[in-house]
Amino acid sequence: MERGEPRARSVAVCPQCALTQHLPKLSRGGAARCARCGYELLARRPDRRAPTLALTLTGLILFAIVHAFPLLTLRLRGQTTQATVLSGVTELWAQGHWAVAAAVAATTVLVPGLQLLALLAVSLLPARGRTGSWIARGLRGLRQLSPWGMMDVFMIGVLVAIAKLSDLASVVPGPALFALAALIFVVAGARASLDPEKSWQRLAPAAVSPPRPHVSASWCRCTVCELTVSRPDADAISRCLRCGALLRHRKPYSVQRTWALLLAAAMLYVPANLYPILSVTSFGRVQADTILSGVSFLLHHDMLPLAVVVFVASVLVPLLKILLLLALLLSVQWRLCWQPRARTALYRFAEAIGRWSMVDLYVVTILVALVRFERVAQIEAEMGALFFGAVVVLTMGAALSFDPRLIWDAPRDGRDDERA
Repeated sequence: MERGEPRARSVAVCPQCALTQHLPKLSRGGAARCARCGYELLARRPDRRAPTLALTLTGLILFAIVHAFPLLTLRLRGQTTQATVLSGVTELWAQGHWAVAAAVAATTVLVPGLQLLALLAVSLLPARGRTGSWIARGLRGLRQLSPWGMMDVFMIGVLVAIAKLSDLASVVPGPALFALAALIFVVAGARASLDPEKSWQRLAPAAVSPPRPHVSASWCRCTVCELTVSRPDADAISRCLRCGALLRHRKPYSVQRTWALLLAAAMLYVPANLYPILSVTSFGRVQADTILSGVSFLLHHDMLPLAVVVFVASVLVPLLKILLLLALLLSVQWRLCWQPRARTALYRFAEAIGRWSMVDLYVVTILVALVRFERVAQIEAEMGALFFGAVVVLTMGAALSFDPRLIWDAPRDGRDDERA
């Protein structure tokens, strides 16, 4: 196995259009963007580890409160039920929806918890000296899982659930709901106060020792820690000197994997919207609700903003993402030269919006945990929830599998240079 040479600090390869370019020296707060596609290559953030540590410890305390105390309390005809994040997961599991329960647990408990632990490890790294490789492997895995941490989306789901239950019974916010709102801002602040590049340098300083740039070198950028290295042989298999991730000039089988995931998502999109996502049993009467009937319920009760949120996140976003990725795949296979910068921007948009489709799945999680009044009212998840969850996961996987650099591989008109 060959290893590349350490990168030149002024050289960067854009991960979205593959342009190799020299970066200017940045002052604190500055940012460098790709000259061809506009992607942010490097940003100099204030690297304040003391505030990061304080915010991360606060986040861990809030995270414990979110999962230990009730999110909501429901009172109906003298009966009371409480819902936590974990009670929703266990109720889904008890109803036989194991895949949905696993998806909710992973995105609201496992990944956010591991991200907080990663922030804690980074903020405690020594200022100098090489640390254990297990930290690099852990951070590498967490970086790859970062799109699946969705506490902010879960918060929207809780608010929609409150709106749906407001006419059924008395809903009382619990301490975990306020802790969840605070946790979202605390984690955002912890991330903003830390410079990822300097954190990686502290983790593996030997990987960024004296740069030796070569004009004829084959440059490659690590997709995990964003280290740029020169490789003598572009076809050789090598690993990043800093985080140990495999270095590739292109994502392997990108088009084939994206097609497979996208077609599966498109086929499941129809039953996800036709099959009931939940059923409500009230005084012996059963009513099944699809996603669209849930939107209609919110409109009927004069909740236009929440109806728009649910319709956009659960109906429009998955369809739009499928259509955008389909258009990008066809443009790549037909080798179209039309507006590569605009198509790259469309890819970024499709990649960013997919996670918000989880709102309806979180609404189901809260409702099945709260509405458990025997002989009065009960809510159960239905098959539509499984189809809908599969559509969200498959479209996110399709976006992550697609390699936007393929957009720039089409024949150029001579105005785009390989270097800048």
